[in-house]
Amino acid sequence: MRVVVAAPSGRDGVLICNLLVSRGIACVNCSTAELARIEVTKGAAAVILAEEALDLHDISQWTAQIAGQPSWSDFPIIILTDRGVVNSESRKRMLIRQPLGNLILLERPVRPETLMSTVQAALRSRLRQYQMRDYLAERAKAEEALRTAEKLAVAGRLAASVAHEINNPLESVVNSLYLISLSSSLQESKEYAQTGMNELARVSEIVTQTLRFYRQNSKPVVVKVNEIMDSALVLYKARLSSAQIVLEKDFRQCPPIIARAGELRQLIVNLLGNAVDAMSRGGTLKIRITNSREHRNGARAGIRFTIADTGSGIPPEIRKRLFEPFVSTKGDLGTGLGLWVSSGIVQKHGGAIRVRSNSLPPATGTVFSVFLPLQPQLVSDGLSPQPHDEGREAGTGLRWIPKPGGVLPHQPDAGPPPGFLASDDARGITGEALIESVLRRAD
Repeated sequence: MRVVVAAPSGRDGVLICNLLVSRGIACVNCSTAELARIEVTKGAAAVILAEEALDLHDISQWTAQIAGQPSWSDFPIIILTDRGVVNSESRKRMLIRQPLGNLILLERPVRPETLMSTVQAALRSRLRQYQMRDYLAERAKAEEALRTAEKLAVAGRLAASVAHEINNPLESVVNSLYLISLSSSLQESKEYAQTGMNELARVSEIVTQTLRFYRQNSKPVVVKVNEIMDSALVLYKARLSSAQIVLEKDFRQCPPIIARAGELRQLIVNLLGNAVDAMSRGGTLKIRITNSREHRNGARAGIRFTIADTGSGIPPEIRKRLFEPFVSTKGDLGTGLGLWVSSGIVQKHGGAIRVRSNSLPPATGTVFSVFLPLQPQLVSDGLSPQPHDEGREAGTGLRWIPKPGGVLPHQPDAGPPPGFLASDDARGITGEALIESVLRRAD
């Protein structure tokens, strides 16, 4: 780590550099603050600037450069000031320097020990910032690996669903061909052939919908949530039938939104898969898509889709950590990454995801509500969201994914938001009634 010095008065710059070099600290001496700023862009851990080297133009240039530093960085700037009393002029200079950020003021003349102690403290601070930078980079890599693992798991589950969906119509085609071989009637053979053609058309539709998951543009495009939901439901048609799950759809007329279609499909597939897995003994799956506004910001218009099931529900101890990685209700059968990745997709689109669930009979069931703005400010791929306690309403099984840059106020005494019952309110009603009470007020 090196230190950049700009102290043009007398031999200050030379003396400071000689002192730093004698203590094993790399140093470069610059004649102006502008040259020092250029050197800092090449790499430096701290800068020492004499007060007289800074004019208003230099301060504006330094301020712009400091403002552009990454979130982990708080670049230390040591200012050598002139000795004197505090007056209106010194206060004015102080106010002008404030935008420079992490400032350390040293009044001249400075003892060598004081200067060295200040520089070493600044370098230690910068070293900690570099460690935080490396930690964040490693965490980003680890989370990207987890997201990749979840995508592979989704691909595996889709492959199993597609194989199951295709197997049934192919069996019908084989049976139709067999019956054609035995038939002596041309009309009867045509009917069998038509049946086979219908089943092959069904196979073609399944394959087409599956390919949409892997041929998506990674850039935001105009999409219709209704169409994406329908394409995902095609892959679960056989599972819904075999598990005796009744599907109820309420798709209202909604405008298209700006989104990454592939990620939106992954989000919907995750939520549908969880709902189907929770109803191994049958039940009702209700899906609603409607125009809505964000509960916490009524000015933002968007689309809200709600996926509700009458399954086993989510236990309270798991619900508290539901959106954290490696948290699953499926034991060894789940990766524990699906909802974590899903919450990241929602936040990336500037939306919000909420969950209401009850695992105590008879009112068992789970409702996921996802709000997506019509024209979100899409968040770039970086560190994943961390929906911990600051994003969860106290006293409820509800978690929020805040919009980028948003801060959720802590409201320990707040009740559940519109459309969600408190835990005690859910007792004594059926799972169907629980879902209806949420859906009626989820818009």
